[in-house]
Amino acid sequence: AEALTNRRFSPLSPPFASVSQSSKPSSTTTLNPSHVAKALAGTSVFTVSNTNNEFVLISDPTGDKSIGLLCFRQEDAEAFLAQARLRRRELKTNAKVVPINLDQVYLLKVEGISFRFLPDPIQIKNALELKSSSASKNGFDGVPVFQSELLVVRKKNKRYCPVYFSKEDLERELSKYTRASRGEQQIMVGSLEDVLRKMEVTIIILCLKRS
Repeated sequence: AEALTNRRFSPLSPPFASVSQSSKPSSTTTLNPSHVAKALAGTSVFTVSNTNNEFVLISDPTGDKSIGLLCFRQEDAEAFLAQARLRRRELKTNAKVVPINLDQVYLLKVEGISFRFLPDPIQIKNALELKSSSASKNGFDGVPVFQSELLVVRKKNKRYCPVYFSKEDLERELSKYTRASRGEQQIMVGSLEDVLRKMEVTIIILCLKRS
């Protein structure tokens, strides 16, 4: 079932702008939500809201609480909107797909609002291919992110670690700076959720990138 929350947010403008999105490297301090959020600025996902910019929520599998659905592909958010309009008459003209920055999402989560990410299925496939065959049998848990030690920059005793939401974007970046073949690119896969947990408990330098 779908519901509305009175928690408002600021959608990006213009919506659906097709531009390269990357955040500047920023340092985080232990358990400081605002510093963690800064590393997420400039990276957007898509959600469904009403005309008052209030989230359209869905029930979790247990039905105990409502959660916001955040899609990494616009077409997935459009599919959710179509489904919501079929179930709730008032959403037929009063709901829309909007982009929202991940830093806003993170700060709302800190305030206690629950969200569920819907990753790009192509990147899930890429992540499973990089994982061992035994790990792939259980699927991939979370939003996949990709990185390579070949792109780590060291400056003033700090490590700047670029993290990509797309394996293809990482490969393109590697091709600019290295001559390594695909088998030598040392691409590692992890999850956005794990990255955020590490940022909350330790001091790291992170740069999230998404095309």
